[in-house]
Amino acid sequence: MNVERQQMTTHVQESAVSPSTLFLLIVLTLATGLLVFWQTTASMVAIWWRSETFAHGFFIFPISLYLIWRRREQLARLPLLPDYKALVPLFGLGVLWWLANTIDVLVVQQLAMVAMLPVLVWALLGWRVLRALTFPLGFLIFAVPMGEGLIPPLMDFTANFTVKMLQLTGIPVFKEGLFFEIPGSRWSVVEGCSGVRYLIASVTLGCLYAYLIYRSLTRRLLFVLASVAMPIVANGLRAYMIVMIAHLSDHKLAHGVDHFIYGWVFFGIVMLLLFWLGSFWREDGDDQDETVESTAAAAAHERSANRTSMFTAALAAFGLLIVWPAWAYINSHQDDDLVVTLSVPEAQSGWHKAPDSLTPWRPRYLGMDAELEQTYVKDGRRVSLYLAYYRSQRQDAELINSQNVMVEQKHPLWSQVGNRPARLQINGERIPIHQAKLRSSGQNLLVYYWDWFAGEYAANDYTAKLLEAKNTLLGRGTDAAGVIIAAEFEMETAEAGALIEEFITDMYPAIEASLGQVGEAKD
Repeated sequence: MNVERQQMTTHVQESAVSPSTLFLLIVLTLATGLLVFWQTTASMVAIWWRSETFAHGFFIFPISLYLIWRRREQLARLPLLPDYKALVPLFGLGVLWWLANTIDVLVVQQLAMVAMLPVLVWALLGWRVLRALTFPLGFLIFAVPMGEGLIPPLMDFTANFTVKMLQLTGIPVFKEGLFFEIPGSRWSVVEGCSGVRYLIASVTLGCLYAYLIYRSLTRRLLFVLASVAMPIVANGLRAYMIVMIAHLSDHKLAHGVDHFIYGWVFFGIVMLLLFWLGSFWREDGDDQDETVESTAAAAAHERSANRTSMFTAALAAFGLLIVWPAWAYINSHQDDDLVVTLSVPEAQSGWHKAPDSLTPWRPRYLGMDAELEQTYVKDGRRVSLYLAYYRSQRQDAELINSQNVMVEQKHPLWSQVGNRPARLQINGERIPIHQAKLRSSGQNLLVYYWDWFAGEYAANDYTAKLLEAKNTLLGRGTDAAGVIIAAEFEMETAEAGALIEEFITDMYPAIEASLGQVGEAKD
């Protein structure tokens, strides 16, 4: 039996490349995918550079390559068998990338591009190599800067958790949205307090730790789940701790730089505790070696493909890759000379255009082709209408963008103290909208807002992008607009809400006409 095992190993070794050559082939395969989609790669690097939340992305590819390098001896015993079946998912991912590029969903472009990398390994080197590198290649998913969608629910959790802990401590609290007050101070939970950066860092490190320390799938999954739950709870405790330190020190501590230092120190302690507890169940050895061993045994009588077959597979894969960015470049139709004119909706049903503005507040929309603000008055009651129109949507000049908000974080004058989904009757159908409450030192505003896509409506970013994708595929263009309507309120919002709904009932045909008859001109 030992003789047969030795003969099998010798046969496979003779038919495979050297460990260093195989590692180089893998590196070149990954580099090819990154270079073909270089703009998508550059977009990831740019986010790593400017965002502390995703700065760990710089380390993901080196870690993945190190994990592959440490397995090179075992991998070299596997036959290299290009697999043309991999061209099918490669084509599907290319379509996904192209569609995401067309409607400017950057994170989907990045996910599609990163997902192509293991598929390229599969196409060029074979299924057995891919199977042996499941984790090192799968780990590349953490290079994609994603997770911002978790910020709102994490902010809500942190605010509710902190308030509950303060109440249990016996401190009276008044909470409104993400703002809360205790005797002597007022606090708010902003994006930096959401804990998303702690969560992303914890899950990334947790997955790597579980892969290196454990062999059984059950222990790995349990540790990853712990690395998800622990930072969420820990971030709530961190926020509570900072409020308490400031409260007990008469606000001499836990402000400014201290606020962040305490947070990262606390997170470091939590992660050390998690790793220390996880070490009690560690499993020595490496079941991946056993996987390669069993894979090599299954391929005992298979020889590596010749260079011609590998070159043909590489050529086919490369051709399938290059078509998507080339097509995206050909179909790009940016026109810098385009000037879009948006007419003010005509007043009707007893409404009149007011000469002055209801409020100095404006939502923050970026990169629009046209915008307008008009205040209308009826029976002494005033409503503000704001429209932001996008004709040729592109990256950083698109309606659905995380930077397009009612109030930006840490605004010097305005605070958004509430935001909830609702439904509104428009044109005989109930459409989804958002209701937001805004406060400043001199004015309170109730705001209704939603997205318009050539007569269709959305209040959810995912739904909006699906509408944009549908219009693109049907050749209807990507025209879109943000519709924002505001009214003042004192204590309760019911009267302001009724006023806005009356305004929409009376004026929406004129608003729709204004959006549907956008004019164009050349400079």
